[in-house]
Amino acid sequence: MDPELHPDLEPLKFLLGTWEGAGVGGYPTIESFNFGQELSFTHNGKPFLIYSSRTWLIEPDGTLGRPLATETGYWRARPNNEVEVTLAHPTGIVEIYVGTVAFSRVELQTDVVARTRSAKEVTSGHRLYGMIGEDLGWAYDMAAMGQQLQSHLSAQLKRVG
Repeated sequence: MDPELHPDLEPLKFLLGTWEGAGVGGYPTIESFNFGQELSFTHNGKPFLIYSSRTWLIEPDGTLGRPLATETGYWRARPNNEVEVTLAHPTGIVEIYVGTVAFSRVELQTDVVARTRSAKEVTSGHRLYGMIGEDLGWAYDMAAMGQQLQSHLSAQLKRVG
């Protein structure tokens, strides 16, 4: 039996489900690339969403290649259409985002970025998630490796299952 959605999550319920699709990435310190992604938002009846994302390189011939980034975390709706997000990356980076939700759009800015000694330097991020018709689109701007905040990743995903 599926748990009932916590009432605090009503503004974020458009995100629920598993999403798959493709995106593009680039940054001054790396070569541009295409990637495939599986992203999911679930809940357990508590006042937060459980988030996970996995990506793979898309080879020039269109086949899926090696695994790329993965991240997991929790999204909490707060009063006044505010959102708090905690994300953990296996590369030694933890991010805390704060932002707002309006209709079917969420905009987030980093509040805190922490990293282990061996992790790459990431100093800030900006994320935007929103519905494009029936699809979920998202974009990630990043400041890292001495670079200013700028476009890094974006994708358009379809709900599956």
